[in-house]
Amino acid sequence: MEETSLGKILIVDDNEDLLFAAKMLLKKYAKEVTIEKDPRRIPFLVNNNNYDVILLDMNFTEDTTSGKEGFHWLKQIKEIDPKAVVILITAFGDVEMAVQALKEGATDFILKPWQNEKLLATLSAASRLKESYDQVDTISKKSKQLQADMKKPFSEIIGQSATMKNIFSIIDKVAQTDANILILGENGTGKELIARAIHDRSLRMDEIFVGVDMGAITETLFESELFGHKRGAFTDAKEDRAGRFEVADKGTLFLDEIGNLSMPLQSKLLTVLQKREVTRIGTNKSIPVDIRLICATNMKVHEMVMDNTFRQDLLYRINTVEIFLPPLRERQDDIPLLANHFLKVYAKKYRKNFEGFKPTALQLLQHYSWPGNIRELQHAIERAIIMAEGDELDSRDFFFLSSKPATEKVNHNATLNLDEVEKNVIQKAIDKNGGNISKAAKELGLTRASLYRRLEKYGL
Repeated sequence: MEETSLGKILIVDDNEDLLFAAKMLLKKYAKEVTIEKDPRRIPFLVNNNNYDVILLDMNFTEDTTSGKEGFHWLKQIKEIDPKAVVILITAFGDVEMAVQALKEGATDFILKPWQNEKLLATLSAASRLKESYDQVDTISKKSKQLQADMKKPFSEIIGQSATMKNIFSIIDKVAQTDANILILGENGTGKELIARAIHDRSLRMDEIFVGVDMGAITETLFESELFGHKRGAFTDAKEDRAGRFEVADKGTLFLDEIGNLSMPLQSKLLTVLQKREVTRIGTNKSIPVDIRLICATNMKVHEMVMDNTFRQDLLYRINTVEIFLPPLRERQDDIPLLANHFLKVYAKKYRKNFEGFKPTALQLLQHYSWPGNIRELQHAIERAIIMAEGDELDSRDFFFLSSKPATEKVNHNATLNLDEVEKNVIQKAIDKNGGNISKAAKELGLTRASLYRRLEKYGL
């Protein structure tokens, strides 16, 4: 057997001689051996450590023959960690009870006095079983995330403008490093697509990509969502749950709208990024995580640092490389490409045949300001396809755009201040939808929580 092949082992027995003999034997083969003579410390030990195998005596000094204490503590361990691998230590005459314990959740049992070779073989099999449990658990968590990711449309980045070619060049340079990336740009410019493109070209491409909308997470759920929790840690904690950091282990973690975090939450995030480990709510266990971090925001984080609303040390941590995504109004050459892409997608979705766009339609699309950027263009094409009657889309199919005053060109009489632009767009969406927050949020491509924060920010 290889050294340190057994992982972390806990041995609980009231016989000190047995404990020390077992520790002397196993310390060569185990990563760590913890011995404990008082079974009352079991809940504390199991709650605060990740053991690969637990060796548990069936009888302690209070009850040396019935095995009831062993059953009691086995049940306690399984309640704390249902996937715990427990091997019972029992005398020859207690074999029948040990078999019953297997039905109660024990993995195996050994007779004392044991043969060293038999003990090592049993522990080796148990350690492999624990490893398989962990692998299945990890695969299950990642599978759920991957299934959710597969439902997200449009994984491609479309664009041939000089600006986009420069961005593609940056992606090629940074993708195969583990440098932290900060993506800046207005809502709807495709920041998540850029993050996914970096992941897909990275050395972690075969691992999971986990996206988190920080703007949609409340202060009270922040730690649970990102760092995880143990069952019973708070009222709604019905089961153990891995946080997004754990799920993203070995892969890429994308934190969107990071500029919306309050200063206390920024501090908690910074601590985790510095230590590269998380602690689930309800435990003191530190779980190491290995992630590639990509963040994004539509907010002016550098100005926020000057205003003391964003931590400078956190900004240094997340922006080894910055990528700025321009708004769609500054990428007019890419609009026909994007429009034709969405045309194909939605024509197929709604089982309609379209030959393309008439020149008047493309001209309108290229001269509209697109305050909602690519997301607004996507919705506009979908709406036009649903309502159109011909086999080509023309300007009349986009009446809902052309009827807006001065086609809402931001670069004419309107302000160029991004906050003012966003405030005006939000106000128009609220007015258009008669004050219905859900409908306005959907049209803007935001969550309700994100829209409420912006309403509060702009005093709307």
